[in-house]
Amino acid sequence: MIISNEPGYYEENNYGIRIENLVVVVRVPKKSNDGENLLMLETLTLAPIDHNLISKELLEIDEINWLNSYHARVRKLLSPIVDKKTAAWLHLVTQPIKV
Repeated sequence: MIISNEPGYYEENNYGIRIENLVVVVRVPKKSNDGENLLMLETLTLAPIDHNLISKELLEIDEINWLNSYHARVRKLLSPIVDKKTAAWLHLVTQPIKV
């Protein structure tokens, strides 16, 4: 099943910010301790998340790690299929956030 993951912030009567990704529900090869199947969300949408939208000081370490891993995946998968100028831009905008 494919669903959208839409974390966001909304200021009543003012504005909203939402980052939307499509994700697919996939079965994890490993089972839970009680033998049940486990599911996880795998991100399908591959586009950089603008660092200007991120308040690093509000992120937990696992959120920073997720974002850095996501950006590394975006860079790895998209760089070979875009032109040199776009690949250079992609390399710039997917740099890891320093912990």
